[in-house]
Amino acid sequence: MADELDELIDFLSNSSPQVRGAAADIVRGLTGDSDGLRSLAARADRALPALLRLLASVGAGGAGEAAADSLVNLSQDGDLAARLVVLGAVAAAMDVMVKRGGEQPKLARSLVMLLVNLTQVGDEKVQGLYVAKLVRSFCRSSCDSEDEDIFEHIASILVNISKVEAGRRILMEPKRGLLKQIIGQFDSTNQLRKKGVAGTIRNCCFEADTQIQNLLSIAEYLWPALLLPVAGKKIYSEEDRSKMPPELANALSHEREAVDDSEIRERALEAIYMIVMQDDGRKAFWSVNGPRILQVGYEDEEDLKVMGAYELIGSLLVGKGEIEQDQEQGEDKPQ
Repeated sequence: MADELDELIDFLSNSSPQVRGAAADIVRGLTGDSDGLRSLAARADRALPALLRLLASVGAGGAGEAAADSLVNLSQDGDLAARLVVLGAVAAAMDVMVKRGGEQPKLARSLVMLLVNLTQVGDEKVQGLYVAKLVRSFCRSSCDSEDEDIFEHIASILVNISKVEAGRRILMEPKRGLLKQIIGQFDSTNQLRKKGVAGTIRNCCFEADTQIQNLLSIAEYLWPALLLPVAGKKIYSEEDRSKMPPELANALSHEREAVDDSEIRERALEAIYMIVMQDDGRKAFWSVNGPRILQVGYEDEEDLKVMGAYELIGSLLVGKGEIEQDQEQGEDKPQ
């Protein structure tokens, strides 16, 4: 069996397209079985490069799709994913997705899943060019049917990328405008996209202490993405709305469907907390009537964990608000 498997791996590099295709199909079948995965993992030094070469081959066709599926299954193993990153699999997958993803939607979906696994490795060598291409693909509507949204899983890739500092720097670079583009996808009805956007924003807000001005430069898009999910379903009074910018006031002038996913609400509140920890962020939050929105949203909240996130912000605002009020009163006193 060992000799047969070694021979099968050799066939992945055969000069005949038919032989390569047949071998790739067999390997794909093996990766769907735990015993097959173990056997291929033991030969990773030969199997992984062969599959990557087949993936990158221009005329690979169905063999390329089989290679991509095999790599998705193999990369679920953290050690193999790390080895694939070293072999340049991220760049290879991105190149193939950009060049052939539009013509081969099944291949594109597999490549996105491969990148989800590879970006979990936490490699700091994130390429700005590849991140920009990912965001472009993510923001491109592949089709009207959610069932065929081949780029929805890029949401998970962006969350993974934003977990590392190098990734956050790229996403938040003002000239690239990537975070602004990502936030635009929060209006999607696709829950995976919405959750990915919320998680990416939240992770980027870990840089709020040094990037607060960059975050506030896109406030017109940022506040609706963070505040509307936690605003509850009630119609806000005209008085409340008069203290908000149009992008919030208009949305809160009528009843809305609640964001059912508690993780999205929690991520939004965590992001808000990190923003209001900064003086400028807190002032901006007050300027859009953020505290009132959280007060109303809290009244509708039933999830205990999410309620705790509301309360954490409330505690911060009460303490900081008293300090700011004292400072303003002090400034008004004659010297």
